[in-house]
Amino acid sequence: MPIWQYLVSMFTYIVLLMLLIEVMRKYRKFAAVFWILSLFTFPLWFGQLDGWFRWVKVISVLVPTALIVGPARIANFEQLSGWWKIYRKDWVLWSLYAILGLNILEATLKDFALQNYLNASVGVILILTMPLFKYIGKKANGWEISKKEPGDLLAYTHHMWNFLYTTWNIAFVYAENPGFAASSLSILLAAELYPVIKKRPELYITARIYTLAMHMLIRATYDIFTPIMDSTRFYNETVVYYWGLINIIMAIPYFIWHFNKRRKEIMRERKKIKS
Repeated sequence: MPIWQYLVSMFTYIVLLMLLIEVMRKYRKFAAVFWILSLFTFPLWFGQLDGWFRWVKVISVLVPTALIVGPARIANFEQLSGWWKIYRKDWVLWSLYAILGLNILEATLKDFALQNYLNASVGVILILTMPLFKYIGKKANGWEISKKEPGDLLAYTHHMWNFLYTTWNIAFVYAENPGFAASSLSILLAAELYPVIKKRPELYITARIYTLAMHMLIRATYDIFTPIMDSTRFYNETVVYYWGLINIIMAIPYFIWHFNKRRKEIMRERKKIKS
């Protein structure tokens, strides 16, 4: 397969995914209906998914996107009452926080199983530095559904956390299933670039949700990536090791900075309470 085919197909996929993010953000009701309907492709999944990791990955992405993210955006933005009020409770954002952690944990456990210990350690750091939904002593939450148009799901991740997640995840895919590394790199770059272009790092999780959900939906129903983006020939065990090494070298200073920052914030809040 010529290099130009990878470049053209990846560029096209990235552009389409960024357009997808924009559409899903702007048209929240369409997004809600689309992802609920996507669950009806379930019978097709048996022909494409193999092993516990694939099934857990697809279910843990598509089901929350359809049954939590979509309805919650509508209920919170439009301040709906009745049965919709259930989606205006704290459990929604705590659940999404937990699901993000589960998404990282799934890959981290697989990394450990593959003896890719350096990259797996980065996964642990990402979990420990995720923004909590609510911080003790802070008025602002780490997660929210905006009351402003278009009712975005916002997670106040640091731009360095976003970057670490991107490079950690693609390193994991490269080690675990190198044939899909090119397509996975495309969805990760789309999610990384979108908030950078918008200059809003808090949109990273929203971008990641919609790009990953679409990618999982496609892979669960039909394999279009192997014919046009099969990247198996680029696999190299040495690259796996050094990629993990580079990731952990970047992650450790961020981990230290993050907890020093949190410690100072907690100390300031305690001083305010005492005064």
